[in-house]
Amino acid sequence: MVLAAGLGTRMRPLTNDRPKALVTVKGKALIDHNLDRLVAAGVKRAVVNVHAFADLLEAHVKRRTDIEIVISDERAQLMETGGGLRQARPLLGDDPIIVCNIDSVWEEWNGSAIARLAYSYNPAKSSTKLMLASLDQCLGFDGAGDFFMDDGGKLAFRDDAPSTPWAYMGVYITDPKVIDAEPLEPFSMTRVWRKLVADGRLHGAPLGGFWMHVGDPEARALAEARLAAAAPGA
Repeated sequence: MVLAAGLGTRMRPLTNDRPKALVTVKGKALIDHNLDRLVAAGVKRAVVNVHAFADLLEAHVKRRTDIEIVISDERAQLMETGGGLRQARPLLGDDPIIVCNIDSVWEEWNGSAIARLAYSYNPAKSSTKLMLASLDQCLGFDGAGDFFMDDGGKLAFRDDAPSTPWAYMGVYITDPKVIDAEPLEPFSMTRVWRKLVADGRLHGAPLGGFWMHVGDPEARALAEARLAAAAPGA
């Protein structure tokens, strides 16, 4: 699932006439950066949620011929990261799914990061596995990190600690059934992840690359400059 329904308020004025998902970085829409990574990992079908400028976004993604696109319509109400997954639940099936935020662009140094995340996922040990970026290998992220990760990949929230080495970079694999008990309402996926941490069922995996959080026009400019200077194939 690609989470593309956000309002993109921090990206204004670039989102005055389009959804954030259609803001371009190095000539390519943010959502296409994500869909290209999914296709490269072998994904054949993606659910995309829509809200702001929904008609524009739906028309754009429906032009792709390399991946089947299914729309989860949030025109009536924006459901946030958790509620969006909950609303799309009937479209997702019961097998593990990859979830991507459209404001993440990244370089891959060791082949497909999404494929490695999927291959490393063990549902017997974890319900959800987050892709994490090292704080010294990212731009556009001004936080102090999100998680601690032990040697076995088990995660703990930063909470009151001054900093952590790892930032959640907008991609994860999960058993979709983790949201089945949640009410159909707008909510953040963090609510579910805190329950999983308490049960030792939230794990992480390093990106193995460089993450660009494209959350505002300044971060977009920095990402474009880095990609323009990157070696072919990065």
